[in-house]
Amino acid sequence: MSTLTTLKALLAQRILIIDGAMGTMIQRHQLEEADYRGERFADWAHDLKGNNDLLVLTQPQIIQGIHEAYLDAGADIIETNSFNGTRVSMSDYHMEDLVPEINREAARLAKAACEKYSTPDKPRFVAGVLGPTSRTCSISPNVNDPAFRNITFDALKENYIEAAHALIEGGADILLIETVFDTLNCKAAIFAVKEVFKQLGRELPLMISGTITDASGRTLTGQTAEAFWNSVRHGDLLSIGFNCALGADAMRPHVKTVSDVADVFVSAHPNAGLPNAFGGYDETPEQTAAFLKEFAESGLINITGGCCGTTPDHIRAIYNAVKDIPPRKIPEIKPACRLSGLEPFNIYDDSLFVNVGERTNVTGSKKFLRLIREENFAEALDVARQQVESGAQIIDINMDEGMLDSEGAMVHFLNLVASEPDISRVPIMIDSSKWEIIEAGLKCVQGKAVVNSISLKEGYDEFVEKARLCRQYGAAVIVMAFDEVGQADTAARKREICKRSYDVLVNDVGFPAEDIIFDPNVFAVATGIEEHNNYAVDFIEATGWIKQNLPHAMISGGVSNVSFSFRGNEPVREAIPAVFLYHANQQGMTMGIVNAGQLAIYDDIPKELKDAVEAVILNQNQGETGQDATEKLLEVAEKYRGQAGAQKAEENLEWRNESVEKRLEYALVKGITTFINEDTEEARLKAKRPLDVIEGPLMDGMNVVGDLFGAGKMFLPQVVKSARVMKQAVAWLNPYIEAEKTEGQSKGKVLMATVKGDVHDIGKNIVGVVLGCNGYDIVDLGVMVPAEKILQTAIDEKVDIIGLSGLITPSLDEMVFVAKEMQRKGFNIP
Repeated sequence: MSTLTTLKALLAQRILIIDGAMGTMIQRHQLEEADYRGERFADWAHDLKGNNDLLVLTQPQIIQGIHEAYLDAGADIIETNSFNGTRVSMSDYHMEDLVPEINREAARLAKAACEKYSTPDKPRFVAGVLGPTSRTCSISPNVNDPAFRNITFDALKENYIEAAHALIEGGADILLIETVFDTLNCKAAIFAVKEVFKQLGRELPLMISGTITDASGRTLTGQTAEAFWNSVRHGDLLSIGFNCALGADAMRPHVKTVSDVADVFVSAHPNAGLPNAFGGYDETPEQTAAFLKEFAESGLINITGGCCGTTPDHIRAIYNAVKDIPPRKIPEIKPACRLSGLEPFNIYDDSLFVNVGERTNVTGSKKFLRLIREENFAEALDVARQQVESGAQIIDINMDEGMLDSEGAMVHFLNLVASEPDISRVPIMIDSSKWEIIEAGLKCVQGKAVVNSISLKEGYDEFVEKARLCRQYGAAVIVMAFDEVGQADTAARKREICKRSYDVLVNDVGFPAEDIIFDPNVFAVATGIEEHNNYAVDFIEATGWIKQNLPHAMISGGVSNVSFSFRGNEPVREAIPAVFLYHANQQGMTMGIVNAGQLAIYDDIPKELKDAVEAVILNQNQGETGQDATEKLLEVAEKYRGQAGAQKAEENLEWRNESVEKRLEYALVKGITTFINEDTEEARLKAKRPLDVIEGPLMDGMNVVGDLFGAGKMFLPQVVKSARVMKQAVAWLNPYIEAEKTEGQSKGKVLMATVKGDVHDIGKNIVGVVLGCNGYDIVDLGVMVPAEKILQTAIDEKVDIIGLSGLITPSLDEMVFVAKEMQRKGFNIP
């Protein structure tokens, strides 16, 4: 029976125990410089005190004794003393060349201890530790140069390959990538481990344990717990979990997060509380065990133990506390493309349309190309930021231009993006026709990215190799409908190539179907060439077929391509993608590369223009005369030549002649803020109370927005613009609402918060205003608020009601989690 099979069988039966702190136990020996040196390194030219990994060579009896103490306390898994066993970490002591020996000996000592204690009923296992190193791939050490890195992905990969080989040679049963504070470092370790497995022709179980560094609930490089999981789940893991930095109580919400979403085993080995003023740990074995017993009783964990400050006494107490509690059952997780930036972004089969921002593309944006050529990266970052602010949920980045160092520009820009949390919170789409640029980009992104694109163009072998590498880097892929013959230009060819690509990826590569995104090729229509007339229909039909026949695969496309024939005629150029998207969305198009701030609203397109565009998109002749659809659109388009596009709608002031109610509705639907203050003021003067403006014309306008969004005639970027208008109108009314309040007894105190993972606050703000007007005191915590802060504030403020808000689907799950935490902690307020 393989180690993996044995471990899975044991983990199905009981909670396994991993050991406690190595450093804490070494400190008890009060070793001095001479003890670290031993006889072998007595004349070493550099200080060695503190090099704990070296003790496997100079004081092996101490290290083996610590292992045995943990095994005697009940540990099932012990970790090798190799936390700093990489060249980059050992360079601090000028001992790089000792790395293979240190790792081998660390594994050998642990193995010897395990063999001494292992029995058929309680086998013991060695986890070969790959530590985080002292460098970070995602953060610059120089605050004045955010694009600088003092370590590369490739250098880390080579470090980890050497260490992993030696640990396996020494007898490790498991590899454990632990104390991960930078997910990109971890991805380099995963890549390295997979390379070692290929070289050896066998695999070991792989565990990963991250570190949430503080109360923010994020890793040092800014990722949330779920984003971290999304980024590393491609590693085919035995377990995911957290260790270090926090005590068990503070770690619990993050363990709960991964326990809910991970379809693998979950581990938790926290510190013995937080360090005291002297750097020591005061949490007793009984206290730590009580916390972890509650984890176990709540079904959160499969593996537990301790980190800094814990001792064999802690491990013994933990073992006794959880030994009779059933382990967590691995949940059945709904298939989804689980992407991430600093935050998770999950796309399900039934998710709403996903907007991919297109403006950070040198081939599609003259402005962005100019900025990159001029090395004006500050303004280039503003372009990316504007896309996110306008509602882009993924950012497409392309640097393919003949006069650029495209690979260098991609690396530099992605490194800069990593330093901008308001941009890097969303996933990155790395877009290039050159594999070397894609691969360079993948080595810069800590989240789970999307590769745009691969295809069968260069044949089966090349396709399979690139797909395997994308998987090893942890990326989803866009697959073009392109094979050895050429691009698919008919519905039949699109179906044929997509089906073949899907079968190769799923069956030959083992690529998850939910990480496959097909681009069946969006071509320009209304070109005057008859063969092009059915291009949009072919795409739409292929979209529906993929959705029905290739389970969990998604569909994307470069939406602006469809209107290429009408460059320069902005109203038509915007109308064609809007109509195309409306019909493609009905067939199940998952995402599209769009200008997030420049989408026309389907119902706002003038009827004559919309009818003409629709006829082109659906390849229908016009009316009784049978007039060619392209000719009709050309005829209609002449009426719009020279006019501004939809994004300039505020310059057409005819709508200003409508009633104030209709003007407010128009401004909300169009996302126009220019006149919102004066229109809101006019409505206030007309109304009995300021609140009536919110509950009347403003909410009426937002209801129109909601109806259009639900019908697929508006998309998220447009809704975001509408929300900004609403927010400005409410802000204008707020002083008048406050002035209207009278002194008196409060009806109660209400806590309002947008839950963790969601940045949308318009609903919360409106409800808060309405409740405030009706005599309630409001405690507003803002957006992205974790459950623990909501509940602690509720206690501190003695609130009567907790109000939770959110816009995106995952927010519902977070609200359920908050409710469960309220129940667990004995709250009795609504």
